[in-house]
Amino acid sequence: MIKVIPDISTIYQMVNFLVLLFVLNLVLYKPIRKVLLDREAKIKGMQKGVKKASSDLVAGEEAYKDGLKSARTKGLKVKETFIDEASKEEKEILDKINKKAQANFAQIKEQVVKETEQARKSLEGEVEAYAKAIGEKILGRAC
Repeated sequence: MIKVIPDISTIYQMVNFLVLLFVLNLVLYKPIRKVLLDREAKIKGMQKGVKKASSDLVAGEEAYKDGLKSARTKGLKVKETFIDEASKEEKEILDKINKKAQANFAQIKEQVVKETEQARKSLEGEVEAYAKAIGEKILGRAC
């Protein structure tokens, strides 16, 4: 077995190790840990930003869809209103045209009745002469 005799160099080595550990911690390990922690915080912040942007995007899409749906509904209601108004105007115009046509028809009917009556009166005066002429032609003699 090997025997180690403790001497002062072992103490120097221990002190040297502790000083080296302190200096490395101060110069190397703490700055690297700080950079790593900063990087981790920055990445977490970016991830939160991405999640927030993603949720905002989803909310924006839903709001867009809802707005589009309500605009379509409103547009259809306005369209139906315009169609109803147009139907009412069409009915009014057709009623006016029908009334005018009926009035014109009544005037024409009245005019035909008057003209028929005038023709009848004018023909009644000539009936006797026509009857005499027809009778002469049928009998073949002149009166």
